[in-house]
Amino acid sequence: MKRFLILLLLSSTLFAAEPLLNLPGTDGDPAKIDFAKLPVLKGTHAVVCPYEEAWKFQLHNYLLHHEGKFWCMWSAGPVVEDVPTQHVRYATSEDGLKWSTPKNLTGMPLEGRAYIARGFWLRDGEMLALAASYQGKGAFGVNKDLKLVAFAWDKKGDTWKETAMVFENAINNFSPQKLSTGEWMMTRRDARFNVSMLIGGVKSLTEWEVVPVVERLAALKVSKFSPDEPVWWELADGTIMSAIRDNGGSQRLFRSVSNDHGRTWSNPEVTNYPNSTSKLFTLKTSRGFRVLVSNANPAIGRREMHLAISEDGKQFTRMARLDIPSPKATTFQYPHVIEHDGSLFIAFSNKKNVTEVLKVPLDEVERLRK
Repeated sequence: MKRFLILLLLSSTLFAAEPLLNLPGTDGDPAKIDFAKLPVLKGTHAVVCPYEEAWKFQLHNYLLHHEGKFWCMWSAGPVVEDVPTQHVRYATSEDGLKWSTPKNLTGMPLEGRAYIARGFWLRDGEMLALAASYQGKGAFGVNKDLKLVAFAWDKKGDTWKETAMVFENAINNFSPQKLSTGEWMMTRRDARFNVSMLIGGVKSLTEWEVVPVVERLAALKVSKFSPDEPVWWELADGTIMSAIRDNGGSQRLFRSVSNDHGRTWSNPEVTNYPNSTSKLFTLKTSRGFRVLVSNANPAIGRREMHLAISEDGKQFTRMARLDIPSPKATTFQYPHVIEHDGSLFIAFSNKKNVTEVLKVPLDEVERLRK
């Protein structure tokens, strides 16, 4: 606890010296960002799943391109977020813009239970879909019976089949990624919002080592930091960065770093990267630079979505607003991004009841670097 307190007291100095976001003309000060004057990234917009009266809640969308086809999954619920009968649906597309009629991926949950979509995972050539299963309303709290479940695609039967209970008391944020060590790693929150990493997944779907990152109650007592929905990425030198959403009111991302392939992590420090208390995603492109997509303007919440660029994975130095067509004011949230055939495909939820995608050419993104 003492070490955690000392690092948090130093956090403002740390991000001043090494800002996570340093746009031209701001000197790393997020208060100097003029969001109205940011460049605008245009793309081709499409609807994956329109509003449906029966399953009006749509969130937690994920994309994949596999065997010549785009796949998209999302959570579908009857009213609001994470209530019983919520399940996972999916659709497919040849071009990422015209989508098939949605189908049920998980099947309907048992009475009193729900599923949350957790992403596609290509493991040893097998296409898996992950979902968190829990009982009652919401995945967090007491007596949730929270578990991470894997479904395997049966190509011959044209259906998904539950194949393994991956880990108890776990909800990931995005699918496992390969470390430079050859192991898989993914973020994990337990039913009490404590953040850890799961490392392993090589010998079997169910073999994982748990590495603590931050305990929620300890963080709250010291700094009012309430961790949620972490993401991570590995740098060329093997250093691993993690950015964590804060539900404690800071409207900033927190950062944690590992220098030993994810086995230990620095205590999270507040950064200067603004966040509208929402989920974010980051991806290294085939052209060498990294993008981070998020709701970066707390003054307007989730009404805009932004894309930032980093050349080294340590600091983001360019930012643009994504031009998402909408006939009226709305919210855009929970982005997931893949790259395919020279474009970024960015899936997101519109007002938590429509699943959409924006196709942005990498050539357009590249112009931000100049």
